Amino acid sequence: MLMQLVICAVVYIIFYLIKNTNYIFSDDVINKTKELLSYDINFGNIQSQITSFIDNNKDKFGFLGWFDDESGNEEESNKLTNEVNAITENVVDENSINDTTANTVDSNVAGGIGGADTNEIVEESKNEEKKSQSEIDIEYIKENYSFIVPVTGTVTSRYGTREATEVVSANHQGIDIGANEGTPIYAAMDGKVTVASEEGEYGKHIDITNGDVLTRYAHCSKLLVKEGDEVKQGDKIAEVGSTGNSTGPHLHFEIRRDNRVINPESILKF
Repeated sequence: MLMQLVICAVVYIIFYLIKNTNYIFSDDVINKTKELLSYDINFGNIQSQITSFIDNNKDKFGFLGWFDDESGNEEESNKLTNEVNAITENVVDENSINDTTANTVDSNVAGGIGGADTNEIVEESKNEEKKSQSEIDIEYIKENYSFIVPVTGTVTSRYGTREATEVVSANHQGIDIGANEGTPIYAAMDGKVTVASEEGEYGKHIDITNGDVLTRYAHCSKLLVKEGDEVKQGDKIAEVGSTGNSTGPHLHFEIRRDNRVINPESILKF
């Protein structure tokens, strides 16, 4: 459009100069021009002819395309459109990938990596948080100490609640192992003898301590170590008896951590 206006303006200026400037053009040219201007000129037709000429000769006159926004920039516009479409497709692809990744992550979260159920993982985590002090103590002892069964015999009373009598307590804090009187009793772990006594309901009994863990051997007939002795696991320390509150020859065996009783069968197999 701009090119068309410029050409029309140039034509008008030429005609104006021919008509009004005598010293530039001959009388013949001026007369011919005046004669031409006296006719009823259809400038709309002239403009359409000029426009058609420009459109048909753009290849010959490349500079004409500079002023034509629609045709001159058509190729660049097409290139730009293609680039925009490519970028859009990439963005769509990336969004699809992100959506797929998000769905995969959500699937992993919902179903668990490797097919594991997240609910089970959460439940396990909750169970770990809800561990009792006894369970914590048992894990600690297993990880840090070595134990052996202190006497060969038969389990006659297990750890926990039981029917109480005048002799038997309702809450059994150890395990009773029946054996013949005089049967050897061995240290279940390394440690130091912190108690070697014949007093109380335990009768003749020994406490061996190692760090914050204690083992107790009660109702013995004979003590073979004294307080302050250092013993090794497997050392003979006493003999089975029935002293104190006892219904027959047996070893009452306890395991404690910081004076908290532990079920011996959670540490050893009897």
